Amino acid sequence: MSESSPGLRVSLHQPAPIPLAAELSCAPGELTALIGPSGSGKSSILRCIAGLLQPRDGRIECGDQIWLDSARGIALSPQARRVGLVFQDYALFPHLSALDNVHAALTHLRRGARKGRARELLAQVHLAGLEERMPNQLSGGQRQRVALARALAREPSVLLLDEPFSAVDQITRRKLQEELARLHREIRVPILLVTHDLGEATALADCMVVLGHGRTLQAGPPAILIAQPCTREVARLVGQRNLFRCIVRGPSPDRPDILLIDWSGRLLEARSNFALRPGAQADWVIPAAAILWQRPDRPVPGDMENPVEGRVLDLLALGDSCAITFAVEGPGEHRLFLSLPAHAVRRLGLAVGDQGRVSLLAEHIHLMRPQKE
Repeated sequence: MSESSPGLRVSLHQPAPIPLAAELSCAPGELTALIGPSGSGKSSILRCIAGLLQPRDGRIECGDQIWLDSARGIALSPQARRVGLVFQDYALFPHLSALDNVHAALTHLRRGARKGRARELLAQVHLAGLEERMPNQLSGGQRQRVALARALAREPSVLLLDEPFSAVDQITRRKLQEELARLHREIRVPILLVTHDLGEATALADCMVVLGHGRTLQAGPPAILIAQPCTREVARLVGQRNLFRCIVRGPSPDRPDILLIDWSGRLLEARSNFALRPGAQADWVIPAAAILWQRPDRPVPGDMENPVEGRVLDLLALGDSCAITFAVEGPGEHRLFLSLPAHAVRRLGLAVGDQGRVSLLAEHIHLMRPQKE
């Protein structure tokens, strides 16, 4: 597929048996991660793209080719779609060697060229020298590399990865993620990755699509989507824990770019990202990294921004950092979740029960239209 190709465009709709209302696109050379809870339709979308599942209503285009158009009765077979599909359970032929598993996917090449190309693909995924190994003689990570080489053997127009690293240990998973990042750099085809791992999605993806009950809830670059979810539901699905409700009071009299919000009787400053009437309710979220612990002996910029008093309710060491649960004083019984470097916690001598003050950076308070609980 050429770099100027429009890539993959997907629109899928059906009420049952698997509800779908999904819209997504992925450009050539782009990696898009599909995230969402179990049952949100992630794998079903991949199966629709691959032609293994046909939705009641849908349209799938890849480059200048229409793979599916239910309105016109077009539905290309899986073989005609040139899709590379990698499953989490590898789906290798157990009676064939690594070389022969890849060789079996090269039917589009003349017979004499297949073995050589299969060896090249195994070398590309760092399996040179293991060509004659049977699947049961390979580690989980090596089997996944064979599955990836076999997917690439078809010279796919799109590469679909269905939780490809979930069955391997963490060290192997990290190595496979690095290899996928390199592959992403090298091949100019759309790549769709289904994963339950938010960290994996944010590390690897150019775009992230959040799904719920088969619906596309929000799509965008991972950093923007996590910092600026469009709804309370999306905020929860991308791991935001500091999620609250407020009443809008109106623009600050001193700074028109700042909006004043009432959070259970506390007046906070926030950046307004859409028009809200005074008196309107809104949901708001703030990332843990935008909550600063105030040090009276060493003030830093932002220390006086939205100060909130409270006490340390819980403090949990997690390697080089400490996760802190901060019980906010006053009405509402609110809790804030923040993280501090372990060395800073030791230097401050923080312990459960300590009183303190945190600052909520106004720039990072993100407002959303309210959703019902």
